[in-house]
Amino acid sequence: MLYAAIALMLAQSATAAAQAAAPPPRPPQCDSAAHAAFDFWVGEWDVYPASGDTPVAASRIERLYNGCAVRENWMPLKGTGGGSLNSLDPDTGRWHQTWIGSAPGRVEFVGGPTGAGRMVLTGYWDNVNGPGQDALVRMSYTLQDDGSVRQHGEASTDHGLSWQTSFDLIYRPKGSTAP
Repeated sequence: MLYAAIALMLAQSATAAAQAAAPPPRPPQCDSAAHAAFDFWVGEWDVYPASGDTPVAASRIERLYNGCAVRENWMPLKGTGGGSLNSLDPDTGRWHQTWIGSAPGRVEFVGGPTGAGRMVLTGYWDNVNGPGQDALVRMSYTLQDDGSVRQHGEASTDHGLSWQTSFDLIYRPKGSTAP
């Protein structure tokens, strides 16, 4: 009987040790088509104004955190930089972007894909045009036929009734030349 009790304790001890040594389960992958909707923007880029051939910035866009986020590191050639963190909310199917620049504060954008190779995000940006000059900002990212990405920013000071272009940029693969 003593041997049976010892054998049972050893078996329980071995089972507990095996469970303790087992790695924790992996978190779910963010590998759905919805999570890949912004992948066309991932890369190393030289950024140009849409109407010019002189670069204004470099930008590194990475897919991170098990594929659950897209991060931009914006590095202007003049002035201060910033970056954004973008992610899909699987409950709503909407994308969220948090932009943080070199000045205090942040901007929250929300939106989603509007077709293959196109993402539209909109947010309210305090002081975007100077102190007390707030605007609703809509950014459209569109994959171009040549592999570049256009980021067209529009601002509205009348709650979206009318829009004016505030920036229009072309992200070209690093090292390529402007057309």
